[in-house]
Amino acid sequence: MYLVESKEGAVACMLVALLFLGTWPAILTLLERRGRLPQHTYLDYTITNLLAAVIIAFTFGEIGNGTIEKPNFINQLYQDNWPSVMFAMAGGIVLSLGNLATQYAWAFVGLSVTEVITSSITVVIGTTVNYFLDDKINKAEILFPGVGCFLIAVCLGSAVHSSNAADNKAKLSNFSNIDYKDGIMIQNASDSKPKESSANQELENGSATKEKEKFGTAGFLIELEKTRAIKVIGKGSFIGLGITFFAGFCFSLFSPAFNLATNDQWDTLKDGVPHLSVYTAFFYFSISCFVLAIILNITFLYHPVLDLPKSSFKSYLCDWNGRGWALLAGLLCGFGNGLQFMGGQAAGYAAADAVQALPLVSTFWGIVLFGEYRRSSRRTYILLVGMLSMFIVAVGVLMGSAGHRK
Repeated sequence: MYLVESKEGAVACMLVALLFLGTWPAILTLLERRGRLPQHTYLDYTITNLLAAVIIAFTFGEIGNGTIEKPNFINQLYQDNWPSVMFAMAGGIVLSLGNLATQYAWAFVGLSVTEVITSSITVVIGTTVNYFLDDKINKAEILFPGVGCFLIAVCLGSAVHSSNAADNKAKLSNFSNIDYKDGIMIQNASDSKPKESSANQELENGSATKEKEKFGTAGFLIELEKTRAIKVIGKGSFIGLGITFFAGFCFSLFSPAFNLATNDQWDTLKDGVPHLSVYTAFFYFSISCFVLAIILNITFLYHPVLDLPKSSFKSYLCDWNGRGWALLAGLLCGFGNGLQFMGGQAAGYAAADAVQALPLVSTFWGIVLFGEYRRSSRRTYILLVGMLSMFIVAVGVLMGSAGHRK
């Protein structure tokens, strides 16, 4: 069994995990904006997410000869370690709920703000719990100021969302011919053209259409609403924030549960039974994540939420539009989580929560691919810069608190 033992190796795992965990949300967001039902996407995603755990278990978990204290993956499957297994599976359940919730939150709040808020809540709650579970191997005088910075980032993230929502509302208010009811756009026959400024009235129809398609314009927002799977215009902004905070709370619990599964701080294992390796724990963690995701998403096919259209398992099987991207997202998330846990086992799970810097990657994709915050107000830009700056400081401080597990 291969183990990451050095602080440098742990940091390397965290950095690769950061790239993977920051990229897969952008892929799922792209598919939703193209109109693919989130139930279909998540079913594909969860298959390869489990596959990544299986690959990690049968490679890293089986390298070399195991010992009595550190058995290989297959040997641990036959040992009496069910208390630790249950902690690992509990972690998978809350992660699955969190990932499922964020898939809907991205549509309402945007990729960037969703990731910042959920990641910051994860750090504020989860890192604090992990610090005490890990017998305080991380430097408290460095760790907790970093946690405080994450808490500030949560507040700034909420402010960015509110400000950007107000900007979008102001843009859409210029379109007097469009009404929104439960996210559905209705055209008034009495007013076939949107209000335009005097400059726009001088443009030809073709030029005006081109302008409406630019990132950040009201026309862009309306065209996006036509194509996306989850309709958000006309719905309360607090729905998105509520889903986001629920997801953040779920995310804050999965790392402490995994920590308990691999280190047994509560002495739940019988004498002589070795602790679960990170690979065995991740295997059980991913199985519970997979099972819950399958149950919930098949249910949502026939009983959808948030006014999504009904679907069926047959329709899912026949939906190949974007399936490859969804499968790739599952692999990225699976390997990202695995690398995070490998680094956390070596340097402390509190420090490993530095991978919650993933919003830095997600925000990059959100701005480049989806045009988030284009043509927003100066207030929104100031809040966005402040949020990301605080986030960068917080992540650097958190990595600086890394310790070494004996």
